[in-house]
Amino acid sequence: MLRRIPAFALLLAFFSTSGFAMPLVPHRAIYDLSLDAEKPGTQVDKARGRIAFQLTGNACEGYAITLRQVTALDTGEGQETISDLRSESWESGNSASYRFKTQNFVNREAREDVVGTVMRQKNDSIAVRVTKPKAASFVLHGKILMPTEHTRTLLAAAARGEKLVSANIYDGAPDGRKIYETLTVIGEAILPGENEQPLSAALKGLKRYPVVTSYFEMGAADRLPAYTLAFDLYENGISSALRLNYGNFALKGKLRSVELLPQKPCNPPAPAKR
Repeated sequence: MLRRIPAFALLLAFFSTSGFAMPLVPHRAIYDLSLDAEKPGTQVDKARGRIAFQLTGNACEGYAITLRQVTALDTGEGQETISDLRSESWESGNSASYRFKTQNFVNREAREDVVGTVMRQKNDSIAVRVTKPKAASFVLHGKILMPTEHTRTLLAAAARGEKLVSANIYDGAPDGRKIYETLTVIGEAILPGENEQPLSAALKGLKRYPVVTSYFEMGAADRLPAYTLAFDLYENGISSALRLNYGNFALKGKLRSVELLPQKPCNPPAPAKR
């Protein structure tokens, strides 16, 4: 019943500063999770949890992301299921290379443990080398976006006034082979001060975009999404108002705190050649 939050780093990953007036801001953010009462589920009566997210680096040295999400679900049968997702990744500023490590524990029992690296090929495919759970090397074909690259694509589309973005996305979880087809709907920009109570100076004076991304299994006959992620994406890459819908239950993530981290200036590298 309890699914991991696949590719959640995609939701919060930063984007390259190339082509944007505002640089990406390294930060540490905490989100409190609760059951979304507006989307009643059939299998969960109560939910609580927390997400701790941190990004460091810049477009020159690449971006390092750490994420930990602990979620407790109560089915109303006197049993609580606790999921503990831990993720570490690094993506180069031009998304030509990527490293990832993901672990997921359910009631302290390891369910996932995957480690690997990715290199972009000239023919637009990606070469993957996985060391856990089992050593393997293989190539995934087609136009595939890394987590930061996907967010960069969304911000660029939003700036152009585009409302729909479709993309295949890879983050390494749960076994180093999985790719999701995605469709993202981007809402109209919300101007600074509209329906907002900023927790930090990091959010003041910034516009944000409401975003909804649906994730689909590759080639699945059933075109219902496996899950959807919704959030408000600020110009500087910080996210708020998370909504995670798994069909049989949904969660809300309230931004509890956000702290800006030191940032080094740089001239971003050119995009990877395709």
